[in-house]
Amino acid sequence: MKQATTIKDLVQALDIISGGRVITSPGAVTGSNPFVVTKSSNIPGKAVTEMPGLVVGDPEKPIQKVAVMMTLTESAIELAGASGVDAVVAHHPVADAANSGGVLMKTYVDLYKVAVLELHEAFHGRHPGIAYLHGHDAAFADIAYSHIPGNILFVGNTLKGVNTLGDMLDRIDSFMGVDTEKALLEAEKKIRDCPDIEETAVCTRGKILAGTPDSIVSKIMHIFPHTGFNPVHMERALKEHPGVDTVLATISRVFPDHDLVKKAKALGLNFICGNSHALEIMENGLPLARAIQILLPEIDVVIFKERMTSLPLNGFGNDKLQAYATDMAKNYLT
Repeated sequence: MKQATTIKDLVQALDIISGGRVITSPGAVTGSNPFVVTKSSNIPGKAVTEMPGLVVGDPEKPIQKVAVMMTLTESAIELAGASGVDAVVAHHPVADAANSGGVLMKTYVDLYKVAVLELHEAFHGRHPGIAYLHGHDAAFADIAYSHIPGNILFVGNTLKGVNTLGDMLDRIDSFMGVDTEKALLEAEKKIRDCPDIEETAVCTRGKILAGTPDSIVSKIMHIFPHTGFNPVHMERALKEHPGVDTVLATISRVFPDHDLVKKAKALGLNFICGNSHALEIMENGLPLARAIQILLPEIDVVIFKERMTSLPLNGFGNDKLQAYATDMAKNYLT
């Protein structure tokens, strides 16, 4: 009789997926694993340390259902508990209270018998998918450019059929199913009778900041602005990779007046914003989930997809809920 799959098996699967970057035993945390990284903006008390692998849970616990997500939230914990998920694999690092509704994470997830694992920097650079989706081959990849952890830089030649900035926009819209997201948004507007709803995937579609849809593209410098990539890096990377004609910013993006855009224009480069961070569940989450399923075919793997919307204050909820909010605000809060 085959033994049940356990959290330990999931950790081993993540170690294979990451190319040996996962913490597989408690002692490894204090070792020299370069993917155990502390992130800090020097805001007192707000630093967090990434620990690729098991964060909360019993390694010997049997599992039947695993959820893959980008960011752990209280909504995700509640969905996991209600839908029979035994373990969640979050791409982004987790922290007490910040990722568990303001309460202690262990207390919360233990209540629902859910284990928590994370795989962030240890997963970066393990596949060329984000580059592929945007239309280039990522022949060069550095996940710590200029010796800054997480400062990812890809450089690659465009794929067949990708000849212009317009081709890049059409390609990512097709892969991301933008038409479906737009249809969902329009349906929600009708159901809620509120025309002013906005949704991330639709609001943050690709955009050209330097160049036109007809601008020729052949070699791409692919950057991630939120990781610390700056104009000095851009100039250096251009010298290291002659022939680059286009800067592609993904995961995060910049506004037209940003110094990165100004530098690109000064260097005679196109500048295009691709997918935002809100779509990384498709770019990184889906390949991660598929890999887990391939390595552990006996378990169910599901994907938790966030959908963030913006509604005007008076358009949120129904009349009873609006009356409740007004009562609380007037009689207790103001």
